Amino acid sequence: MTTPPALLIAGHGTRDDAGAEAFRDFVRELGRRHPELPVAGGFIELSPPPLGEAVAELVERGVRRFAAVPLMLVSAGHAKGDIPAALSREKERHPGISYTYGRPLGPHPSLLRVLERRLQEAVDPSWDLSEVTVLLVGRGSTDPDANAEVFKAARLLWEGRGYAGVETAFVSLAQPDVPGGLDRCARLGAGRIVVLPYFLFTGILPDRVRQQTEEWAAAHPGTEVRSADVIGPEPELLDLVWERYEEAVKGDLRMNCDSCVYRIALPGFEDKVGLPQQPHFHPDDDGHHHHGHSHGHGHAHSHAH
Repeated sequence: MTTPPALLIAGHGTRDDAGAEAFRDFVRELGRRHPELPVAGGFIELSPPPLGEAVAELVERGVRRFAAVPLMLVSAGHAKGDIPAALSREKERHPGISYTYGRPLGPHPSLLRVLERRLQEAVDPSWDLSEVTVLLVGRGSTDPDANAEVFKAARLLWEGRGYAGVETAFVSLAQPDVPGGLDRCARLGAGRIVVLPYFLFTGILPDRVRQQTEEWAAAHPGTEVRSADVIGPEPELLDLVWERYEEAVKGDLRMNCDSCVYRIALPGFEDKVGLPQQPHFHPDDDGHHHHGHSHGHGHAHSHAH
């Protein structure tokens, strides 16, 4: 019987100790759920363990084949370039290993159900949902395709759930920012707003979303504003990572290339097409500065269409 490939989870990294520990706990829980294969996880930046250390751990356990799954909601610079570059470097460090690369989580229906729960926890049970506007706040990226994915999640969250609307904002790198998104909701006539962070775990950026929401609410006492919680290590998230693992093992990789700046010349991003891929590190970054990502000719990450 063929031994199944190990599972490697790749995370963003955060300066927030609780957020980093939430990721490590999540990896441990995946390991408990799937004792039949080795499971390890590491970060691209900011938090221990680094991704290379997680690969070394697997190799020390005798692993020669693994599937890497990016624990990320959208396909931005980390998922498109940094992780493939890091994995390529690890293959040079550990001759004889092989790996497949899975796709980011995306606005999967199971995660939309978790987001809906977070909204239900935040709203007053007496409220009429048709009078509630949701502001979904993403991380934000210099990659327009990644930002568009947050808008897609907002639209899917709106469909069929009865809210007045689901608007979109970003906590870094992209507009509208959180105060701008709240201003837009107010201009659209929203009297009740729930700010919903589109983040997996706690961290500096979700904390910033909550702080900016509280500051805006204090300056606009006529509007009722609530903050919802992050997605968290829910069973749906554990199941979805396993689904992405199985896709990677089977070679069923449906990564989106149609609007990717590293393949398609989009207005203002023409210089990114076909850039050579390099491993990327920014140890002083707290998650909200410009990332000068560069990526491989012909798109170095996997695209099975």
